[in-house]
Amino acid sequence: MEIENHIIKNIKFVNSPNFNERPENTKISLIVIHSISLPPNVYGNNYVEDFFMNKLVISDHDYFEEIKDMRVSSHLYIKRTGEIIQFVPLNLRAWHAGESSFKGIKDCNNYSIGIELEGTDCDVYSNEQYESLIKISRLIIKNYPETNKDSIVGHSDISPGRKTDPGNKFEWRRYLDAL
Repeated sequence: MEIENHIIKNIKFVNSPNFNERPENTKISLIVIHSISLPPNVYGNNYVEDFFMNKLVISDHDYFEEIKDMRVSSHLYIKRTGEIIQFVPLNLRAWHAGESSFKGIKDCNNYSIGIELEGTDCDVYSNEQYESLIKISRLIIKNYPETNKDSIVGHSDISPGRKTDPGNKFEWRRYLDAL
């Protein structure tokens, strides 16, 4: 696995419209782990991909009415099967963190790479997801020297009180020890 022009080769790339440029002279220095499922607690469909592409069919589920006006994306999404999909080139600013702060620096979208795991705060993640997350994290750390094991956080760490993902079932030790 390698990165060329900020896109990971040999994985699916779907170009989300939900991104913009990072502020000038901003270095990527943070990796943020998230969880998402659409509808909540339902896996194995393409609703997350549709959501990141602004193509979610609102009439498919009542919950979609609540999120119909949201414009979000993530750099990467790891399905329960371990499949990795990239939505935004890593050098660009994906819209994954919202109101956030890390070590006193606000707006983590400016300097982070967002990785969404198909899941919820209360479910365990699959072995395939951990394998893919470890591979992709190693690749990011290798290619973006301001990132390292100590600059990987959960959404809950940068948006406390507002977000709880990836949740207490996420095995931080397993993940970080493997890096």
